[in-house]
Amino acid sequence: MAKHTHTLQFNFTGGIISPGKLLELLELLDDATVTHVRFGLRQQLLLDVPDKSLANFIASCNARQIRFSDTPNILSSYPAADIFTSNTWLTEGVYKDVFNQLDYQPALKVNICDSRQTFVPLFTGHINWITSGSLHYWYLYLRPPGSQELFPWPELVYTNDIATVSRKAELLLLQGVSPDIAYQDIKNTSTYISKEKDKEPDFLPFHLPYYEGFNKHHNSYWLGIYKRDEDFSTAFLKEICILCMETRIGQLYATPWKSLVIRNIDTAHRRLWDFILGKHGINVRHAANELNWQVEDNCEDGLILKRHIIRYFDIADVRTYGLCFSVRVFRPASLFGNIVIRKRENPQGSRLKYMQRYDILYTADFNANTGSLIPYRENVSKEHLGPYVSSLCRLFYEQSSKTDTLMNFVNEQRTLAQPDHKEYILHQCTNCYTVYDPVAGDPAHAVQPGTPFSEVPAIYTCSVCDAGRDDFKEIKNTDLLFRG
Repeated sequence: MAKHTHTLQFNFTGGIISPGKLLELLELLDDATVTHVRFGLRQQLLLDVPDKSLANFIASCNARQIRFSDTPNILSSYPAADIFTSNTWLTEGVYKDVFNQLDYQPALKVNICDSRQTFVPLFTGHINWITSGSLHYWYLYLRPPGSQELFPWPELVYTNDIATVSRKAELLLLQGVSPDIAYQDIKNTSTYISKEKDKEPDFLPFHLPYYEGFNKHHNSYWLGIYKRDEDFSTAFLKEICILCMETRIGQLYATPWKSLVIRNIDTAHRRLWDFILGKHGINVRHAANELNWQVEDNCEDGLILKRHIIRYFDIADVRTYGLCFSVRVFRPASLFGNIVIRKRENPQGSRLKYMQRYDILYTADFNANTGSLIPYRENVSKEHLGPYVSSLCRLFYEQSSKTDTLMNFVNEQRTLAQPDHKEYILHQCTNCYTVYDPVAGDPAHAVQPGTPFSEVPAIYTCSVCDAGRDDFKEIKNTDLLFRG
């Protein structure tokens, strides 16, 4: 059947949504008989407008200075700021300074990300800016269109020059200039502030924080909303916008997981949010193994495949912590994931569903931030995807368990329990009683030995039960009830 709608894209720079602006757009959609919208992988809004309503709808939007775009949205880790990151110089103000610099519509994908978070993919852009340990200096990685190869910029670049370097790098990449030649050209013809890299970046291992439901943060809540079918009703979103404006919440956030985050919900107002969620039948506690997927925008076949594999995960009770899956039907180069299910070309152009086959691949060392893919199984039928992907998940944990973390922990506790050991402060998980020792750190979770608990990242979780950092309490080593 012919499609009788036209898809429009509205870009929320960096994922920041004004409730008032969104409400205005949603009210215009009512007139165009649009009842549902979707969020995209690059924090944008996707609208399917009926052809018969398209001209009037666009005219109404133009009259209100609402502009649609056919270029990629600027993606950022702004939604993770403060709730999934801490001890960082990339504040909300710095994000907005960078966005204000980028006062043009990039034709290539630009990512602005904090290196201290794992909520937003770092390298899914063509021009990828990532914070360094030096105040206001950034790593830059270029990825030519259609390629998975990353070129690391040889220098750190100062915040104020992000727009200048981005614009010139984009022009050269679009002309087909290789990244190394682009660097030489920009270095020779432009003036920008830079400094030598003091070290190569050491990015955190991928771990997707649970981003759904109500979560306590300081004296308020943040709420994450995910929809299994990716469709958000306009009626639901309108009530969210109205509630935000009535309770003085100035921003909403679109995420790269096609979900929505609302922050700074006052404790006294939580009942109002519960009312709206209940009224519209919104579930906010899906299983974690359903949240860690990247499926192409406007891809119903990809969603069907995702649901098929998740059903097997549920039946087999498969653990997926630390993993991210991507389904590539149209085979894009920039979809994020350390396990990839990729559709093969149908044999002899057959359209028969039972003839469709898939390849299963994974990234080197299961590093989600690399584009280097290793084949695991090829030419797999849909019915066999669940067992094979589950087997690959087990391989991930087998590789992660080469170091006997438990015995290392036991030996450390025995050392601490010695009578002549000096008294000092430890932190213990209140759920499973695992102890964090600053002397040993937690290298398996990217916390180096010698790291005080006060400097442990906010996204840190217990190595045994995955409890959050806030679930650890301060104790003295002499208080341990361990016996060797």
